[in-house]
Amino acid sequence: MKANRLLACVACCLGLGLGPGSAGAAVVFDVTTAHHHIQVVDEAEIRTLSFNGSRETRMSLKDHLQGHFQYTEYFHMPWLWNTNLTNVLMIGLGGGSAQRSFLHYYGDVNVDTVELDPMVVTIASRFFQLPATPRHNVIVEDGRQHLRRSRKSYDAIILDAYRTTRYGSFIPYHLATREFFEIAKERLTTNGVVVYNVIGSYQGWRADILGATYRTMNAVFPRVYLFPAKDSLNVVLLGTKSPEELTPPEVHQRAAALVSSGRVKLPAFQSRAAALRSDPPRTAARSPILTDDFAPVDGLLSTGRR
Repeated sequence: MKANRLLACVACCLGLGLGPGSAGAAVVFDVTTAHHHIQVVDEAEIRTLSFNGSRETRMSLKDHLQGHFQYTEYFHMPWLWNTNLTNVLMIGLGGGSAQRSFLHYYGDVNVDTVELDPMVVTIASRFFQLPATPRHNVIVEDGRQHLRRSRKSYDAIILDAYRTTRYGSFIPYHLATREFFEIAKERLTTNGVVVYNVIGSYQGWRADILGATYRTMNAVFPRVYLFPAKDSLNVVLLGTKSPEELTPPEVHQRAAALVSSGRVKLPAFQSRAAALRSDPPRTAARSPILTDDFAPVDGLLSTGRR
């Protein structure tokens, strides 16, 4: 009994489900594509997007800007390094929590989203209130291919693109290597940043994949910061093109100024900024730099589980 309760707690914290089969849950859409078994599930006024049994997106049916996973609010942290964001690329759509938020709070920011599965685009629009606006351009393509072919420059590139294996959800290896981050860096403006969601923790569960991702990003970007979520086992990494180092007091000051000026309207922005950490994960020192020739993502996922 204790083991079952622990497993359920970990699954909930991760946003990784045990499957949408609980009493009171209603499956409102179910489809299998070339990439996922997708379900849309309503339960207790929360709509959830599930890929292969995982929980990818949550949204309140009463307020479409609420109910999301907290870690998506760390995607707003690029404002701390670039106060004039106008052009953002998001790789991975899911239910579009981050896209809805950016389009709502920042009327002069344009968003490009790259999503591999065309059915996910349809579902985000039909079931998750993804706005139809000229400020949002959706491209159905692999994220790395898009960056290689595109000649656009972005103020921020945000990655939240996962797939599911027997070890759980993880980002495809070709979006986790040094070569990929070098391509992304070339597409950034002067004060641009790359934001990267990792399902893991500083110590214990999936600490090895967090350490490897940190070390790989640190091999490309002058500064790498971390924002651990408080309500799930997600850590959002942020790599800056600028070598400028920000201390916690400076981050606090910038966050307060952005909110005070009205430039940033996300209600929780200051409290999310306060979560910044610049200390490397303990596993980083022993972790490999992931490359196109050596990216043992599956192996890293199977270690550091306790």
